[in-house]
Amino acid sequence: MISNKKTLLFLLASFISLQTFSQSKRKDYLVTFSTPFGEMHAILHNEAPQHKKNFLKLVNKKFYDGLLFHRVIKSFMIQGGDPNSKKAKEGELLGNGDVGYKVPAEITPELFHKKGALAAARDNNPEKASSGCQYYIVQGQVWNDSSLTKQMARSPLRTYTEEQKNVYKTIGGTPHLDGNYTVFGQVIDNLWVVDSVANQARDKNNRPLKDIPMKITYKKMRKKKITKLYAYSFEE
Repeated sequence: MISNKKTLLFLLASFISLQTFSQSKRKDYLVTFSTPFGEMHAILHNEAPQHKKNFLKLVNKKFYDGLLFHRVIKSFMIQGGDPNSKKAKEGELLGNGDVGYKVPAEITPELFHKKGALAAARDNNPEKASSGCQYYIVQGQVWNDSSLTKQMARSPLRTYTEEQKNVYKTIGGTPHLDGNYTVFGQVIDNLWVVDSVANQARDKNNRPLKDIPMKITYKKMRKKKITKLYAYSFEE
């Protein structure tokens, strides 16, 4: 009787464990970026697990709430996540704030700098390790065959699929960053918010003349619902 009870408990625990694992496969995190211009939503890539875990940890701690997009360059990208930006004075040079650690590079050829790509900023360390908190979102531009070839030549160790080339020629992005920075997410709606931020007047250090604060939250959601709401297809 005792043996059968133990067996039953073991099987029940195993079933619960399998159910939990199965549910995690069906769900993912939807990240919301709130700005003065509106909201945009993003997913985080499983191909960059350390970056994904670190970003969610910071968002959970409300680390980003009230920070600024402190560096914006039209047709290139918008950057934020400097903790020094929360109470920065007008015109103060930003971009050097951090959290005291780096995240090892997770650069993969499948993840590239198309418009809306969420990527980690970094300094010039040879390992290409990422800042523990600063990130950027790609605006980029659309390239033709000639200009794209020149851009790709700036990342000579990268090879591109025809699909990736077509994305750069239709949706746009910043191909010369490929292979040099970790892409760990993708904005999946309202890319006009990125355009609005990137188009703001800025000073000589590319800081917007008018502060652009952010708030970042996330919630776990069924992948099917994310696909239905935002037409984003998850890779299986």
